[in-house]
Amino acid sequence: MWWTDLKAALGQRINLEGIACSIGILSKDNHLVIPHVTVPDIRYIDWAELKKRGFKGVVFDKDNTITVPYSLSLWEPLESSIEHCKTLFGNNIAVFSNSAGLSEYDPDGRKARALEDAFGIKVGDRPFTDIAYGNRNGFFTILTEPLSLAEEPFIVRQVGHLK
Repeated sequence: MWWTDLKAALGQRINLEGIACSIGILSKDNHLVIPHVTVPDIRYIDWAELKKRGFKGVVFDKDNTITVPYSLSLWEPLESSIEHCKTLFGNNIAVFSNSAGLSEYDPDGRKARALEDAFGIKVGDRPFTDIAYGNRNGFFTILTEPLSLAEEPFIVRQVGHLK
């Protein structure tokens, strides 16, 4: 019980499981944090080309990929790219979030529902979580540059310097 209380108090400022996972990846599986492609943001992704090459769906990370950190609103300059992606991939689109939908940070699911309503997508920018997860599971991974570092915790900003 004390662990749950401590994690709730710290919020996402210190993610001990994430730190432990990152150390494990750095020590033995560092190839997992290398994306297949890196782009400034999702506007640089050719959704039609991905569809033509046989990709069936898209999973976005929320924070700093399609929203600024912790925001429940799509970053406005990305709207046309998201709409184009939705046109091509239909319901085969999901949003992965470390801040919305997880019981630790969104116990009643309010943030996740707000995202679903705002984006029209059912509820990925960090090499040690999203890119490693995608690579472990055979996904084609694309790393975007952060939209903003203003609200990011110190440790997240420091990990970004490792890229």
